[in-house]
Order: sequence, then C-alpha cells, then structure tokens
Amino acid sequence: MRPVPLKRLLESVMAQTRLPDEVLVVDGSTNAETTILIEQSAYKNLRYFKVPDTERGLTRQRNYGIARVSIDTEIVCFLDDDTLLFPDYFEQLLSTYQKHPKAAAVGGLIVNEVSWIKVPDNYKPKKNEYVYDGYKRKDGSRFVLRKMLGLDSDVPPAHFPEFGHGRSVGFLPPSGKIYPVQQIMGGVSSFRKEVFERMQFSTYFEGYGLYEDADFSLRLSKTQKLYVNTAARLEHHHEPDGRPNQYHYGKMVVRNGWYVWRVAHPHPSLKAKLKWHAITILLTKIRFVNILTTPKRKAAFSEALGRTVGWWSLFFKSRKLKDANPKLNNS
Repeated sequence: MRPVPLKRLLESVMAQTRLPDEVLVVDGSTNAETTILIEQSAYKNLRYFKVPDTERGLTRQRNYGIARVSIDTEIVCFLDDDTLLFPDYFEQLLSTYQKHPKAAAVGGLIVNEVSWIKVPDNYKPKKNEYVYDGYKRKDGSRFVLRKMLGLDSDVPPAHFPEFGHGRSVGFLPPSGKIYPVQQIMGGVSSFRKEVFERMQFSTYFEGYGLYEDADFSLRLSKTQKLYVNTAARLEHHHEPDGRPNQYHYGKMVVRNGWYVWRVAHPHPSLKAKLKWHAITILLTKIRFVNILTTPKRKAAFSEALGRTVGWWSLFFKSRKLKDANPKLNNS
C-alpha cells in the first residue's frame, strides 16, 4: 500500500555496486497501485508477486517470498519499503559473510534517525547521554528514567537481557565496525538461505507483525552467530501508511513484547519478572504524560490506553508460548 516509497527503494537497489541476482517484491496491497507501478517499470532482475488474502501480513509474506527465491541463492536480504540504501549496502553485507564464515545472519545500520558524536575514551556521559565504543548520542526520557531507577539494560546493544527491554540495534554507533549481536532488525536484515531450511518467521505475529524480527533473530542466536555491520548503511523514512492505529500498536507493544521475552527466557527469575513489569508500567506512564507534553495528544492517549489494556490482559489471557513455524510452500 506504499508504491511511492517502494519506487524510491527500488531505485536505490538498482544503483548498488553489487546488484542482487534477483529482487522479489511480495505485495500485500488491497489495491492495484503497486501492481501498476511494477508494470510501468523495467527494474532489472525483478519478480513481482501479488499475494492472496490468506498470505497477507508481514511474516506470511516473508515466508511466501522465501519459498520463491531461486534455488541457487545463498544470501537472502529483507528490506522495508520505506528504506533507502547507500550504494555499497549489499557489498558491505556480503563482505561480512566473507570475514565471518560462520555468520548465519547480518544486519545493516540505519543512519538518519540518530545523531552520534565521537568522544574521547575517557569521556564521562551526562545523565541524558548514552556512550558506546567511543561515540555518544542523546538518551530519550524513557532511558533517563530507567537509569535513575536502576532499570537500564545490563547487556550491549542488540542483545537481550533476562528481563527483556534491552537497547536495540539503533544504539550501535556508526563506527564502521562489525558487532556480534543477538538481534537484528527485520527490514534491514540478511540471512544465509540454509537458515530457512530449519526456521521460518512465526505466523503468530499476524498483520503488522510487531517484534517478529526480534523473535526470529533471538531464536536463531541460540545456535548461530549474528552480526551487524555498521558500514552497511541505509536510511529509514518512516511512512505512516499501512500501520495500525495507536491503540492497537500500544497493545501489541506490550503483548508481543511479553511473548518475545518469554520465548527468549522461558523461565526468568523473580527479579527479572519484576523488572520487566516495572519497565512496562514506566513506559506506559510516560505515554500518559505525553498527553500533556506533545502536540499529538490523541495518539499518545490511544497508545497509552492500548499499553494499559495489553498489560492487564496478560493476567487474564496470556499468550501461549508456542512457535508458529510453518513449513514453506515450495510450489
């Protein structure tokens, strides 16, 4: 449902120093606008699929696309349609697999959403700053409060603490280095094709699929090595179309977040449980406060309400801890 961003993405793909052997567009649109875009274009190595209703949704469409990748493909990359690639994006990803032959997955780095500043080795960060590997960035209010309350993540970025609520890939600096990780973002990811012979994206995450990438990469990291190459750069231009309303988003943040946490840590300690719930409540309270501190008051209220309903629902209707991991349709 986003043909204009898709066109920009495809143009950045076609300008790569290492052009993919094939480009699959797996379209879940309910209108014909993306179909018309593809029919009127002549992108090299592109194959287009308009999925049926039964295959619509992020995780289902990823599995649908994987089943249609050429048999001789070695590396499968995923891109969100509202991203733009630097010219050497694919070249950098492929070089990571050469440097780390045991890598099962490699992610890239979004560089336009955060401003980083290089600092000396002995730099002492302020309360509203985060420092990692010689770079600093501003910390949002949620992390400032978490640090004050002793609820900050106790593991490196893109790793998952026992109590969940870690710092994402976005907290890795643009150093040009390759970092070992446990999580990569689905819309800027790549995997060895052989990974999908054993695992698939869980269809448990229906529709928008919030945190489906965390679920998949955390399951994979239990047995395989994952990396983020910060030299594989791209931009993310947040596109509002095709996203859920704020109430449903807030509810998914809590319920899907709980699910991912408990799949990664099926038997967390009492301390970890208390910290997960404490952080969840804190983040919900921050969104309620945003009703007074941001111009988007309705959105803040809707999300806060969704988070509240999602949290209470865990005590009455907890999500079953099972991996919906269907076999690929190889037709």
